[in-house]
Amino acid sequence: MSAVAAPPEPAEVRSRWGLFAQRDFRLLWAGETVSRLGSNITSVALPLVAVVVLDAGPLAAGVLTAAVWLPWLVLGLPAGVWVGRVPRRAVMICCNLGSAALFASVPVAGWLGVLTLAQLLVVALLTGVSSVFFEAAFEAYLPELVAPEHLIEGNAKLQGSASAAAVAGRGLAGLTVQVLGATTGLLADAVSFLVATVTLLRIRTEPRPVATEPGPDGLLRQAREGLAFLLRDPYLRSFTLYGAAANFALTGYQSITALFLIRAAGVAPGWVGGLAAAGAVGGVFGALAARPLCRRLGTARAVRIVLLALSPFGMLMALAGPGPGMVLYLVGALVVVTGVVFCNVVLNSFRQSYLPPALLSRVAATSMCANHATIPLGALAGGALGAAIGLRATMWVMTGLLALCAVLPLLSPLRTVRDLPGGAAEPVR
Repeated sequence: MSAVAAPPEPAEVRSRWGLFAQRDFRLLWAGETVSRLGSNITSVALPLVAVVVLDAGPLAAGVLTAAVWLPWLVLGLPAGVWVGRVPRRAVMICCNLGSAALFASVPVAGWLGVLTLAQLLVVALLTGVSSVFFEAAFEAYLPELVAPEHLIEGNAKLQGSASAAAVAGRGLAGLTVQVLGATTGLLADAVSFLVATVTLLRIRTEPRPVATEPGPDGLLRQAREGLAFLLRDPYLRSFTLYGAAANFALTGYQSITALFLIRAAGVAPGWVGGLAAAGAVGGVFGALAARPLCRRLGTARAVRIVLLALSPFGMLMALAGPGPGMVLYLVGALVVVTGVVFCNVVLNSFRQSYLPPALLSRVAATSMCANHATIPLGALAGGALGAAIGLRATMWVMTGLLALCAVLPLLSPLRTVRDLPGGAAEPVR
C-alpha cells in the first residue's frame, strides 16, 4: 500500500502554523516531546537509584552508563537493515512498550524490596537495545509523514522540543526524586513511553511498502550495501566523521564538567545543575534558527558558517572561574549547544531527503552507530586526561579538539556549494 499524504490544509493555516497544521505530525511531535521529557528525568533518576538506593560505587555507576550505549556498538548496523524490512511505526510502538515495562519494573522491585544492581544493569542494557531500534526506525519514519521540502522544519520542531525537554526534564528530575524517591521517579518515564505509544497509534498515515530479502545472505548483503554507500559518498562520509569526532570531544569534556566546575573553577555545587540546564537552552536557539538561516543563506553555506563561527566558543568554558567567571562557561556552553543542534537539524534533514527510502534506515543506523561508538571512548579519555594533566588542561584539549572538528565537513563538496543536494541518490552496486 502506498503512503497516504495528509489532507491538504488551507494556505493561511499552513503559513501560520507550518507542520503543526498537520494532524499526524502534531501527534508524532507531542508523543516525542513527552517521551524526551521522561527520558531526561530518567537520565538523572537512574544513576541516583544506583548510588543512593543501592550504594553503588564509581565503577558500578560507570558500567551502568556504558550499558546504555553498548548496544549501539553491537546492534547499530544490523538494526538498520532489519528496520528497513518492516513497518517503522510498528517497531517504534514495540520499543516504547518494552521500555515502559522495563522502567516500571524498577520501582515495583523497589517496593517489594528485591531491587538489585544486576536488575538496573539489565534495564539499562535492554532499554539501550530498544533505543537502537527506535532511533533507526524514527529516522526513516519522519519522511513518511513530512514532504522533503518540510524536513528541516520538522526536524527543527522535534529538536527544539527535545532541547526544551532536556531543560525541563533535568529540573523536574530533582523535584520528582525529592518528593517521590529515586525509584518511583522512573515511573514518569514509563508513563511518557505509554503516552508516546498512544500518539503513534492515532496516526493515520499508512506505512510505505517495504522490500524484503529473506535469509541471512540478504541481510548481510544489505548491510554491506548500506556501509558501502556511506563510505563512498563524500557528503555522508565527512558528516559521519564529523559526528563521531565531535561526540568524542563533547563527551570528553562533559564527563569531567561537574568536577571541573567545582574543583577547578570554584563554582558552588548548587550551581552546577543550573549551569547545565541553562546551557541546554542553546538547543532551542539552534532549532529555531535552522529554518530561517537555511532559507537566507542556503543549507550548505549555513552549516559552514555556523560550524566555523560557533565551535571555537567552546574554549571559553576552559576559562571559567568563580563569580563573573561563570558567565564564560555559560556563554561557551550555550553557543556550542546552539551550533550542535543547528547542525543536527540540517544534516539529519539532508540525510532523510538525500537517501532513497530503501537505504535510509541502513545508512542512518550505520552513521548513528559510528557516532555513538565514540561516546564511551570520549568519556574514558576525558577521565584519563583529567587525572593525568588536570581538569582545566583537559577542558582546553577537548574544547580545542571540538573547534578543530568543524573543519571535517569541509572535506566534502559542502565547502563550495550554497545548498546541500536534495532528491534521492542512487544506491551503490
